[in-house]
Amino acid sequence: MLKIWGRRNSFNVQKVMWLVGELGIAHDHIPAGGDFGGLDTPEFLALNPHGRVPVIDDAGIIVWESHTILRYLAARFGAGRFWPDDAGKRSQFERWMDWSQTALQPAFLSDVFWGFYRTPEAQRDWPRIRRGIECCSTHFLLLDRWLEGRCHMLGDDLSLADIAVGTALYRYFNLDISRPHIPNVQAWYERIMARTPYRQHVMIPFDDLRGRLAY
Repeated sequence: MLKIWGRRNSFNVQKVMWLVGELGIAHDHIPAGGDFGGLDTPEFLALNPHGRVPVIDDAGIIVWESHTILRYLAARFGAGRFWPDDAGKRSQFERWMDWSQTALQPAFLSDVFWGFYRTPEAQRDWPRIRRGIECCSTHFLLLDRWLEGRCHMLGDDLSLADIAVGTALYRYFNLDISRPHIPNVQAWYERIMARTPYRQHVMIPFDDLRGRLAY
């Protein structure tokens, strides 16, 4: 059975769990990180020398880094649905996965979610936060234009692009920050909120993270 290490309110763990739910993979979830600790033990560091979650163990195959895990699980369990044989088709979602990890996620998670929500008010770097909010607005306006006429990121069906990018929506729409008018993103968000795995694994309250800088 697939083993998954991580805490349920970890953003990167949520991406993995959402895909696991979509694929219906039997798994054993092992809480780790945050209040659960355990990331600095010799046993965990033997799995991931960086001491970070998520980590999976698929019958002895150890994989870490959330997007690498997504690709692995899609290829292993989602062939024909999440992992096409054609390299050109795969590139369509992989480019959005890379964009999410290198552009959207740093602006939102680092500058806004961490900088604003997880930092105690007295310690907030407001110029950085404002730049992050503005950058997020630019990214989401781009997404809004891209999603016009599309049900999901690449058309009618859910793909790894939706999972990589869409995991951020729950937190983005539930922070007390300014947001641009993005009706196509809002409609997409409503469609993915209707999916049971998204509700189970992504729409998890995060009040316990407010003003808390520690993992």
